[in-house]
Amino acid sequence: MRETIMGSLALSRADILDQPAPSIAGEVARIAREQLAPLAAGIDDGSVYPAEVLRKFGEVGAWGSHMPHEGPADLRCAIQAMAAIGEVCGATAFMAWCQNTLVWYAANSTNMKLAKRFGDAFSTGRVLGGTGLSNPMKSFFGIEKLKLKGRKVEGGYIVRGALPWVSNLGPDHYFGTIFEREDEPGLVMFLADCSDPAITLTPCKPFLAMDGTGTYGVQFRDVFVPDDLILADPAGPFVKKIRAGFILLQAGMALGVIRDCINIMDEVGGPLGHVNRYLPQQPVHFRDLAAELEAETMALARDPYNEEETYWRKVIALRLRAGEASVAAAHAAMLHCGARGYLRSHRAQRRLREAYFVAIVTPATKQLRKMLADS
Repeated sequence: MRETIMGSLALSRADILDQPAPSIAGEVARIAREQLAPLAAGIDDGSVYPAEVLRKFGEVGAWGSHMPHEGPADLRCAIQAMAAIGEVCGATAFMAWCQNTLVWYAANSTNMKLAKRFGDAFSTGRVLGGTGLSNPMKSFFGIEKLKLKGRKVEGGYIVRGALPWVSNLGPDHYFGTIFEREDEPGLVMFLADCSDPAITLTPCKPFLAMDGTGTYGVQFRDVFVPDDLILADPAGPFVKKIRAGFILLQAGMALGVIRDCINIMDEVGGPLGHVNRYLPQQPVHFRDLAAELEAETMALARDPYNEEETYWRKVIALRLRAGEASVAAAHAAMLHCGARGYLRSHRAQRRLREAYFVAIVTPATKQLRKMLADS
C-alpha cells in the first residue's frame, strides 16, 4: 500500500520565477496584529472560533497564492502568510494550514466541475473547511487502518464510518478525506459536506491547547457522496501529487511559533539578560536556525510537484526538523521567562503547548522518523 500510494511524485516543476510579492504576507501580518491578537487567548481556551478573521485573511489572498497556474505551483507566499499568522496565534496558523490544504485539494483535482464550483469559494475564504487526511496518511504507512468505507451506487458512493478528529469545521464547512471501497479494491478521495444531515459533528473533549480550532469527531451514517464531490478516483495518483504540498505547508506553523519564541526571549533580555546569558540556548541560536529552516522551506516550496525521491526525503526531513525546532524554541522561551512565563496570562506557556502540537500533528515526529526509515 505504501509503495502504491506514496510512490514517486507526478508532475515535474521547472524553474519558478521571482520571489512572491510580500504584499499578501504583509497584509496578513497586519490583520493578525490588529484583529487576531485580541482573540488569541479565546482561541486557545476554546471560547472563540475566528471565522471572520479567517475570511479576512482570504480576502487579502492568504488562501489563493499557491493555486497552480498552467501547471506549476508555488507554496512560498502561502507559507510566509501562515508564518505571519503563527507569529500571533499558533492555533490560527493551524486553521490556516487546514484551509490552505483544502484549497490545495480542489486546485489539483481533475474533477473540473468540483474545481469550478469550489476553487474560488475556498481560496477567497467565503467557504471554510479543513482536511481529514490524518487517518489516511497514517494508514499509508501501516500505522492505522482506514476508518471510512464506501460502495458505488448510481451517481456516487455511500460512505460510512467515523473520523475522531477533523479541524477547522462548522455546520457549513467542507473537508477532504479518503474512503476504502467495500465492493472492490480501491481508494477514493472526496469532499465531505458538513451540512449533510447524515454527517454528525461531535465536539471533542478539551485539548491541552487550541480548543478554538473547530475540531470535531465526524460520523458518516450512510452518507451519499455524489460524483460532483469526488476529488480523485482512484486516490493513489492524486495523493502522490499533493503529498509534498500537504506537508510543506505545515512549515508555516513552525516558522511562526519559532519567530515569536525568539521575540519572547528578546523581550525579557532587558530585565533578565544578566542571568539568562548562562542558559545554553540563546535567541541568536534560534535566529540562525529559523533562517536555515526558512531558506530550505522556500527552496522546496518552489517545486511541490518534484518527482524525485531525494526531494521527497528532503520534505520529510525538513518537516521533522521544523517540529523539533518548534519545541526547542518554546522550551528555551519558557526558561528565559522564568516564573513570569509560568503565568497563565503569559503567552510563553501557550507557545510551549502550541509547539508540542506542531510536533504531534499528522505527520507526527514519530511518523516522520518512520517515513525516513522506510524510504
